[in-house]
Amino acid sequence: MLVPINKSLPSRRLLTQCLSILLVLLLAGCASKYPQVTSDQLNVEEDFDYIIGPGDELNIFVWGNQELTVTVPVRPDGKITTRLVEDIPASGKTPTQLARDVEKAYSEYVKNAVVTVIVDEFVGIPTQQVRVVGEAAEPLSVPFRKHMTLLDLMIDVGGLTEFADGNKSVLIRNVGGEQQVYNVRLEDLVKDGDISANLALMPGDIMIIPEAWF
Repeated sequence: MLVPINKSLPSRRLLTQCLSILLVLLLAGCASKYPQVTSDQLNVEEDFDYIIGPGDELNIFVWGNQELTVTVPVRPDGKITTRLVEDIPASGKTPTQLARDVEKAYSEYVKNAVVTVIVDEFVGIPTQQVRVVGEAAEPLSVPFRKHMTLLDLMIDVGGLTEFADGNKSVLIRNVGGEQQVYNVRLEDLVKDGDISANLALMPGDIMIIPEAWF
């Protein structure tokens, strides 16, 4: 069940408390203190192909057939509809894979169709998003992009709130099929400009920013 975020202080604190409970349940059995990490330890670069997801906006370009070139959204059911063909599955495919599928679908109507798919607006699938919850100015999910760092992410979410305990934030990452949890120093990075606290992110990372206890 999705709960809309109310920016009033009581609701924000209630959300933070719920997230803290969720984190405890999620990480039950883990050590109470997670390892501090440096930029060298988590700066792992991996190649990835962008996967289309619901909410993406696609430009379907048909070479030599301008009237068939359209911009379409990927519907919540993961499909698209073009001027010639309805209900083409798009979610879960790369733009190149979808282009080949559209060419095949168009072959009944267009001889030797050559199609290019360009993603205009990115949402992506959940496993290629980076999620931020808790005391960020704007908690949200951000589409992962190559060479994305923790600093980039904090710019995307507008930084920390005045109630955040940035240096007790945790990064949850899937490593070899298992969830690993690390302490990160968001306050040192954002407020003190300590670049050694910056980290390379990976698709599927989750950042949880707790509220400070005064």
